[in-house]
Amino acid sequence: MAAQSASEGEVSLKDEGNKFFKSGNYLKAAALYTQAIKKDPSNPTLYRSVLSEIPLSGLNPCRVDSAEFRVDWAEFRVDSAEFGATSLPDLESAGFSPLLLGLLILGVLGMVCTLYHAMKSFDGGGTVGSNRAAAFLHLVKLSKALADAETTITLNPQWEKGYFRKGCILEAMEQYDDALAAFQIALQYNPQSTEVSKKIKKLSQLARDKKRAQEVDNMRSNVNIEKHLETLKSELSEKQGAEECWKDIFSFLVDTMETAIKSWHETGKVDARVYFLLDKEKTDTDKYAPIVNIDKAFESPHTHSSCFSFLRQYAEDSFSTVACLVVPKCIISYPQVWKGQGSRKWKHGQSDGFFVQFELPILRRLWFIPSSTEKGRTLCRDPEVLDVSAHEVLPQALKSGKV
Repeated sequence: MAAQSASEGEVSLKDEGNKFFKSGNYLKAAALYTQAIKKDPSNPTLYRSVLSEIPLSGLNPCRVDSAEFRVDWAEFRVDSAEFGATSLPDLESAGFSPLLLGLLILGVLGMVCTLYHAMKSFDGGGTVGSNRAAAFLHLVKLSKALADAETTITLNPQWEKGYFRKGCILEAMEQYDDALAAFQIALQYNPQSTEVSKKIKKLSQLARDKKRAQEVDNMRSNVNIEKHLETLKSELSEKQGAEECWKDIFSFLVDTMETAIKSWHETGKVDARVYFLLDKEKTDTDKYAPIVNIDKAFESPHTHSSCFSFLRQYAEDSFSTVACLVVPKCIISYPQVWKGQGSRKWKHGQSDGFFVQFELPILRRLWFIPSSTEKGRTLCRDPEVLDVSAHEVLPQALKSGKV
């Protein structure tokens, strides 16, 4: 009868603790759980408190009654090297007094210590490890939380809660593939768990999103325009003859296009400019620069015509051998080359992006580089070759003839 009475008392303490927990008074709940554990530390049911169900959104402010919640610091020593400094919400600005704030911090750490010592005295079912993992998770001690989850799995490898807690921690660490694997094992031990199924569905999508985001980042950082210009490289080698000459021209084009793409990725824009490859021996570099800004050239037919005349003369006076124009589609009021009909019909939709017009006296090429936003990042797509006779952004700046 005495044993039964003691057991009923312990259950009563746990039930009473559950009531306080559900009402948000976590510290008083922790005190009641501790009293129950002290009366029967070998009873595994006392460790299966609703603490393992703490919502991942974080702890709410708690009420503290110092007369009812006492921490025995001789028993619950806090090792700063183990627990470290914990970042908490700015409760003081929300109306908590410094004293109450201090009690709250001490109370949360006391709860962790309670679980720690209970785990040392008994953890045959692994549930205390799971609860302490939950507490560490709320204190953003993810590596320690993960270690406790692993211990829980070792002690009770068929208990789905250990794998579930491990999955939650790995999710918080953004290790989505590993988290998904843990949730899938949890589902094997409890196929009816809708909670685990929801996690698997969510993590599967997050893993796909993360993989695609990494692919987008790789494409943004590893710009390689040369692979799209192999045909042009062959044409240059045939038309220009001397290897040194055509390689300089090709490198000039590749550098210009890749610089524009990187600028678009970093800022979402490019400046309207013409880049000239000047003659190393003839050009007066004090008078002529290799870059000319043309941002006003596309405001009207008049500005367009004036800019073309200026560039034609500039190219001649500066002895430029190659020109490469870069202009964003969004600033072009005239000529809107994407609104043509028949052979001039635009085939590239409404995508934003920019034009690259490449010119030699004996060769002209035109590309449109479309842009999109994916996973919150701006991404340039592969260059689209255009018919320069139908979609030229400016008339030929370099006079026809041999270089």
